[in-house]
Amino acid sequence: MPKHDASSGDPSFILASASPRRLDLLTQVGITPDLCTPADIDETPLKAEQPRQLAARLAREKAMAIAILHPADFVLAADTVVGVGRRILPKAGNLAEAEACLKMLSGRRHQVQTGVALIRPDGSIREKLVRTNVTFKALSNREITTYMDSGEWQGKAGGYAIQGLAAAYIRALQGSYTNVVGLPIFEVVSMLASANYEPAQMLR
Repeated sequence: MPKHDASSGDPSFILASASPRRLDLLTQVGITPDLCTPADIDETPLKAEQPRQLAARLAREKAMAIAILHPADFVLAADTVVGVGRRILPKAGNLAEAEACLKMLSGRRHQVQTGVALIRPDGSIREKLVRTNVTFKALSNREITTYMDSGEWQGKAGGYAIQGLAAAYIRALQGSYTNVVGLPIFEVVSMLASANYEPAQMLR
């Protein structure tokens, strides 16, 4: 399979995200994007839209928005949505939202869905939806307050980050751990390889 070499004039690899977590996960397996460009789109859920539908749609729209600007390159986008049944939890923007999320997640199972979209230089698109089931322990008021004080909830889907203090609250996890962090790495590496993008430094 041909290896990507930016110096040879090969298509670049654009990550349509400003998330440091997604960048770290890619770098962890030897993939360094040539550019990280977040897509400015409306992320408001549509009426009656379910978590999995929202994750898939936003990933596709993000990829398409950046591909317009970089039509000759590979563009990867993702969107992670936390859901309890059909209910979509917000990306917590304030203390009240984050606290409400944790109270809803306390003692129950929820789903983390990440939509991934990859657009190739020829304009074709590959899509994947990955789901992980996560079960929280029953949280005390003190635990919720402690987590609120940590600030780790800011901007996080469902009001928590699994790679931080919230790891102590998770009783069970079924599926991809990196999916909960924000990018299902196994699936992304497979998508890139099947699209004939494999940088020389990627761990294979």
